[in-house]
Amino acid sequence: MPSLVSRGRGRRTINEINMVPFIDVMLVLLIIFMVTAPLIAPSVIDLPSVGKARRQPDAVIQLLIGKDESVTMNVGDKATRLDLQNLARSVSQAQAGLANSAVVISADRSLRYETVVRVMDTLQRAGVPRVGLSVQLAN
Repeated sequence: MPSLVSRGRGRRTINEINMVPFIDVMLVLLIIFMVTAPLIAPSVIDLPSVGKARRQPDAVIQLLIGKDESVTMNVGDKATRLDLQNLARSVSQAQAGLANSAVVISADRSLRYETVVRVMDTLQRAGVPRVGLSVQLAN
């Protein structure tokens, strides 16, 4: 209920909010946060690590995905341009001739991630056991 003040002739109400209790509560909360903040342990993110293979691959089949989403397969010095329908069959045939081979996918930086995932999915469905992504490290 607003307080009443009598000055002179009549009584009138004061339409102001008393800020002192509000400031007291805010200062107490500030002190609580300042005391408890150093006690909270920072969260730890468990990132996957890259391990070394037991045995390095004898041969690497490199798949290059260009800006126009064309796929080129490099096996040794031989380069073959492929489409997505024949990709799995061609990679399986190339792996059949090579023992302990791995497939490495290199894609253009401006390429949509969906295209790379589609190529990886095609290889996974074909049963290709070792597929990796090639990255360029920043200097």
